[in-house]
Amino acid sequence: RHMLKTYPDYAIVNFDKLTYAGNVNNLADVANNPKYTFVQGDIIDLDALTKTIHEHGITHVINFAAETHVDRSIHGGAKEFVLTNTLGVQMVLDAVRLNKIEKFVNVSTDEVYGSLGLDEQRLFTESTPINPNMPYAAAKAGGDLMCNAYFVTHKVPVIVTHCSNNYGPYQFPEKVIPFFVFKLLKGEKVPVYGDGLNIRDWIHVTDHAKALDLLLHKGIAGEIYNIGSDNERSNLEITKMILSIMKKGDDMIEYVTDRPGHDRRYAIDATKITQLGWKPDYPREKFEHGLAETIAWYKENTAWVEQLWQKKHDQMNTFQKDLKRSNDKMQSAT
Repeated sequence: RHMLKTYPDYAIVNFDKLTYAGNVNNLADVANNPKYTFVQGDIIDLDALTKTIHEHGITHVINFAAETHVDRSIHGGAKEFVLTNTLGVQMVLDAVRLNKIEKFVNVSTDEVYGSLGLDEQRLFTESTPINPNMPYAAAKAGGDLMCNAYFVTHKVPVIVTHCSNNYGPYQFPEKVIPFFVFKLLKGEKVPVYGDGLNIRDWIHVTDHAKALDLLLHKGIAGEIYNIGSDNERSNLEITKMILSIMKKGDDMIEYVTDRPGHDRRYAIDATKITQLGWKPDYPREKFEHGLAETIAWYKENTAWVEQLWQKKHDQMNTFQKDLKRSNDKMQSAT
């Protein structure tokens, strides 16, 4: 949406598997734009990637494709995360290499750096060693390492970004901000892990989009760029801000057992990308305003959320049935 608006002469191809978190209707407002094309496909399918590149004359690639739900990577198994976040990145790298793509930006996460202490003065920089603590982050780190290997070995013109937590419209409602909004709209309490003091750095999705736009055009191949808006907030602070905006009391907080391996703090040093001219439209001092806008958007789009939850429910039922059939076959063979 950002690219179509900013560059009306660019042809944009959206290649998406449409997992439970995907929704083609998210871009219904641009579906009839002659410069926009949707192609359903999986990034682990090299033939499909190559076909799409050839048919549409693609010269630049940004990879947003990822399995991102941390809790699901812990409790539901990490296979899908490795397939998409590591193997999938390798397949895109091969497609980029074999088809002479001019620039490839791989969107990754600050979670690959591991955890900082609450009282540390240190921030994550691009030279911070990778040290992931959770399956999701480890799978993303695998993709990052493949990017570096392909740049060094094959001279693939790849850039890796490590971004902080996003918020804004159209985010799948399993993510914490929309999840809390819809729990509260239903009159339900919101679950806060542990003591709620874990810290994350938050960035508005439009600021993230503008950063990726800049890197696609001005970023240096082979480099890593951190993307963050200097907006550290504890989970409890975020929760209380949501409660305040929605005029709910602190009695709607339910403290629950902490997540296994829960990283204590993420904090981004984004100096490198600001030196290219990027700065957020929603810096720390405008966070509450951006959060209020986000909450208002979700309140106005409850039907969109219900549709996504139903799709997730249906796909998860199918997955469980397929898994049971597979297990039954294995037991029969045994």
